[in-house]
Amino acid sequence: MEEDPNYLSLKNLEYSMPRSRASSVGNVAVDEEAKWLSWAETQFSTIAGEDRQIDLDEFKRAIGVKESFFAERFFAQFDADGSGYISLDELLDGLHLLTKGDPVDKLRFLFKVYDVDGNGFVDRDELGTVLKSCMEESALKLDDNQLDELSSALFEAADTDGSGTISFEELKEELEKNPEVLENLTISAASWLRPPTKRKGQKSLLPRYLTWRYIHNNSRKLIFFLVYFFVNTTLFVKRTHDILKEHKDDSVGSPWCLAIARGCGQCLNFNSSFILVLMLRKSLTYIRATKLAEYLPVDQNISFHKMVGYILAVFSLVHTIAHVGYAHSISSEKLTAIEILLTNPNATTLGLGIVAGSAYITGWSLVVVLTVMVLCSLPIVRRSGHFQLFYFTHMFYVIFWTLLILHGPKFWYWFTIPGLIFLVEKISQTKWVKLARYGKTYVEDVELLPSGVTHLIVTRPPSFRFKPGDYIFIQIPEIATYEWHPFTISSAPEQQGKISMHIRSDGNWTTRLYSFFEEKQKEQEEEHMRLHCNNFEEHKIVIDKIDDQEDTERPTGSVGNHKHAFENHNDEEHSFAPLHEPENSDSSYMMDADETEPLRSIACQTTWNPRASQRKSPCVRDHKIQVFIDGPYGTPTRAIFQAEHAVLIGAGIGVTPFASILQSVMHRFKASKRTCPSCQHSWLDSIPEDLMCLKKVDFIWINRHQKCFEWFVSLLTQLEMEQAETPFENVLELHMYMTSALGKTDMKGIGLQMALDILHRKGKKDMITGLKTRTQPGRPDWNQVLFTKIANERKGKVQVFFCGSPSLSKVVKSACEKFRFHFHKENF
Repeated sequence: MEEDPNYLSLKNLEYSMPRSRASSVGNVAVDEEAKWLSWAETQFSTIAGEDRQIDLDEFKRAIGVKESFFAERFFAQFDADGSGYISLDELLDGLHLLTKGDPVDKLRFLFKVYDVDGNGFVDRDELGTVLKSCMEESALKLDDNQLDELSSALFEAADTDGSGTISFEELKEELEKNPEVLENLTISAASWLRPPTKRKGQKSLLPRYLTWRYIHNNSRKLIFFLVYFFVNTTLFVKRTHDILKEHKDDSVGSPWCLAIARGCGQCLNFNSSFILVLMLRKSLTYIRATKLAEYLPVDQNISFHKMVGYILAVFSLVHTIAHVGYAHSISSEKLTAIEILLTNPNATTLGLGIVAGSAYITGWSLVVVLTVMVLCSLPIVRRSGHFQLFYFTHMFYVIFWTLLILHGPKFWYWFTIPGLIFLVEKISQTKWVKLARYGKTYVEDVELLPSGVTHLIVTRPPSFRFKPGDYIFIQIPEIATYEWHPFTISSAPEQQGKISMHIRSDGNWTTRLYSFFEEKQKEQEEEHMRLHCNNFEEHKIVIDKIDDQEDTERPTGSVGNHKHAFENHNDEEHSFAPLHEPENSDSSYMMDADETEPLRSIACQTTWNPRASQRKSPCVRDHKIQVFIDGPYGTPTRAIFQAEHAVLIGAGIGVTPFASILQSVMHRFKASKRTCPSCQHSWLDSIPEDLMCLKKVDFIWINRHQKCFEWFVSLLTQLEMEQAETPFENVLELHMYMTSALGKTDMKGIGLQMALDILHRKGKKDMITGLKTRTQPGRPDWNQVLFTKIANERKGKVQVFFCGSPSLSKVVKSACEKFRFHFHKENF
């Protein structure tokens, strides 16, 4: 049978290649080249199918896109003979160019992709098409004016001869101005189609948990765990030894089963009380303010709580099995094991239970209660939209501890002190105590932000004190009568009167919250529209009369302000007061303060009010929504003011605690600002160490989408303006990352990123966020760039504070271990 000619050409590729390609291959290791050729053949067979040719649709499916300018341009470059299909030889030629070719050849490939009409030059329209495609691939949304501005910036920078087109040499010269861009391009050109490579990491002989880096960065947690393990071991061994010694002469039954059961029972006494200690939030918040916080891992209280819960389940299982074994060993024809365990608990003389004869009944009840609590606490239940199931089954702790007091004759020794503290905390959390302490609190304002985020502002009682980064539990009866949920406070403690929170819709309750205010907003908007339409003519008549009266008193040529305001407003898209308006809105539409009361009420309903912070949103203006607050409770971020160099890392809505912290940091620096009355020179006075030790703050915010930056962009803009003042120079540094944006290492993103760089250098303003700080595409390079730069600044001991997803937390924590940065993670 005759072999496929395409297969023969692949088989003898090293001999049939052009010389330029053969010499390049000669410089590559033989085994690497063999793997590459094998991969290319496999990919071709997978994509091409039986006809051994790749058409445009197959090519698009192979690279994982449905519609793409770049896919079509790549296909055109691979299809050297213009047949509309890519053969095996064409694929190999293109792949070799992109993976192992000369940088200049790759630049020429890029230029051909940009040169859509193939005339050897890139004009403005072609560059605009390329940048628009780059923008779509990066999930960026810019208007036509911004796109034109980007195209003009890149075109003017590259078109050095002013010919109105960009030649290959001009594009090459522009890229060579920035060597790392040229280097990145040589990688990005093959980013879609180069063979996959496996990263060869150096495997450590020791597990990560036994490495010196891990031990050094987690010393408090490890010491605490060792002490906990030692206490459990001591309790088990001592109790087991005592029972074996006491029952060594028993002729009936297995003393080992009884000893193991009693040993596990003693550990259950300790752990059933200790699991409560880990959730004494008010006590832990108090400990954070003392020296004990330096020795106790209070940041990991929830992690230890979960761990102790699982250990409780294990001890309970062994305890139950051991008692079943002992019952079987003392059973007889007159008294079976089933009778001992279920029907006749008084038959034994073990002295179990604080109430005579109740041990086995309460024991089986405890097994059922604990099983339900553990199963409903698993992550698969909590994160699958069944938080209420977790919440209400966790309320079984009252039944659990009641049964334990009845079951274990000495459990109350262990439980008394933690139980009393817990009871006091619970009483302090009741609505009656909160009303007596804080009075009634209401929703003051609401702003619905992109990506389902609710900016909720509630009343701040005068006696409410909190630290930056603290969180509170809130309950809104109109959303859910019995549910309390924790949220970080995003406003600074220095701001009086109101408490703000940014709540992302990520569950039943938070989604209901967003939908509730969204519906309220729609109802209010419809009501405003109805009133506006019904009273339009009446309002206009009133304003016309006032303007006519003012015209008789105003010099000739003067314009009636109110009529002008009304007409201008009538042309606006929104004829109702929105949820929240920019603080820098045009104030020309505002009514004068000395006008008549009826006119002021009309203006309130029909004008764009820039003083959004001074009035309530439509959805809460006419309806008081009561909210109960419980807290505040401390978090790991309380340690930030004792750090010398703090690195704050927020991923998505994880930025919330750092919003409060950044505001508080700038408040404290501003409070230390001093100005010479003679020369007006400003400087920062020394701040007491008990108030703050910070010398430098690096804030890193990572978002997937462009709209997410809108949550706090106004705050960050204000911080940048304050940072620009001389005394605050280099105190705060912002680092913004957008993970959906393609960087300079991707051919689909290099043109857009070059244009954004040029515009940022010209105007000192980022087009994505509007900040002075340039938003970087992709994810941070923690090891090679970011943390290396921070470590080299030598501003003092670096402490990293993180709030975000668990997967990113592991990455950041691993990088911190390499640089010996102390790592703090926000937990709920």
